[in-house]
Amino acid sequence: MGEPKVTKEELLAKARKPAQDAMKMHPYYKGKIEVIPKCVIRDIKDFAIWYTPGVAEPCKDIQQNPEMVFEHTNKANMVGIVTDGTRVLGLGDIGPMAGLPVMEGKALLFKYLGGVDAFPICLDTKDPDEFIKTVKYLCPSFGGINLEDIANPKCFYILERLRAEAPIPVWHDDQQGTAAVTLAGLINALKVVKKKIEDVKITMIGIGAANVCITKMIIKAGADPKKFIVVDSKGILSRKRDDIKQTHKEKLEFCQMTNAENRDGGMEEAIKGQDVVIALSKPGPDTIKKEWISTMADNGIVFVCANPIPEMWPWDAKEAGARVVATGRSDFPNQVNNSVGFPAIFRGTLDVMATTITDEMCIAAAVELARCAEDKGLREDYLLPTMDEWEVFPREAVAVAKKAMEQGVARLKIDEKELFRMAEAKIRRAQEEVGLLMEKGIIAPYKE
Repeated sequence: MGEPKVTKEELLAKARKPAQDAMKMHPYYKGKIEVIPKCVIRDIKDFAIWYTPGVAEPCKDIQQNPEMVFEHTNKANMVGIVTDGTRVLGLGDIGPMAGLPVMEGKALLFKYLGGVDAFPICLDTKDPDEFIKTVKYLCPSFGGINLEDIANPKCFYILERLRAEAPIPVWHDDQQGTAAVTLAGLINALKVVKKKIEDVKITMIGIGAANVCITKMIIKAGADPKKFIVVDSKGILSRKRDDIKQTHKEKLEFCQMTNAENRDGGMEEAIKGQDVVIALSKPGPDTIKKEWISTMADNGIVFVCANPIPEMWPWDAKEAGARVVATGRSDFPNQVNNSVGFPAIFRGTLDVMATTITDEMCIAAAVELARCAEDKGLREDYLLPTMDEWEVFPREAVAVAKKAMEQGVARLKIDEKELFRMAEAKIRRAQEEVGLLMEKGIIAPYKE
């Protein structure tokens, strides 16, 4: 006898539960992260080493040789998560304070999955130049900066300026992180349906920061830009569109390089006959209709990744004929989510003290992430590793570090085996530390 079929009502109840639990558990713990020591404190006399008078000697050493900051402090493992709260998840401009729970969650994932210490920084300004200036002021404290939840189009300007001007690696996870993991999922989805990246017709629904970068990275990985159709809130981008502002240079660029057949219309027309639909747009569940998916090419691939609710429920996409379906949610199969990307990408970047995070480093992460899932056996409902497959993260970190060394952007040259050992040790330590704190009751068990 087969297992009883799960009803749509049960699936919807399951989808709602994380939000319900979040409203109970966030106030219970009063947040998700804290600062704890990493050095020995044998007795109170040790503060003479860690603070005054002993600490003056490392200070003078760094003054004489700035590179020693990586030896005397935690800078080499510390990332700042910086936002202005103007584009938080699918919630929009909710402000920096309302964005703080997301940034804390990001810091938690950095530590648990990548062994990276990260700190949330929510800036009370919407001025991109003030934002850039503030991040540059913060750089002495951090080994890297993770930009998060910043509105389009200023997110492109902020990233471009900081990548050029900041002395440490800066990336925007909603752009590069989402693109790397989406590319990994697409690589494996294409293997499942036995199609080649250079041959497929791809429709991108939404043209925010994520889909702009996803489109560019998929093209860099081998897709044909002429076979793309990109849809914004007013319809398909094409050479006929004359309503796009000069400030949206990415849209203007896509108008020229995509949609070779010069297709008109909206989402319905953009989806018809396509092999792949990748949506990061308005949360659903009825943003994309079942009847539109039914007009796709055979063995269609559908990524509906809006948060917190995908553009359509995955079971509806499957009923409409899609062969492979993914969302951004951890409670459905095939989660396409940054959480399996950014912790490892920063782990690899920090371990070789890279000066930047290149597109090629992100593609290397995507290829290794895809390979990790393939090693376990690809299925229609298993495209990518999940967060509990911890061994994926050191593998991905090594791929990133190797590419950084290959491209000449790494300060350190480290053997591949040693890179893996380093990454594995830091990730294991982080996870074992949480386990120990829970076992000892220092992190209290949750009680209803």
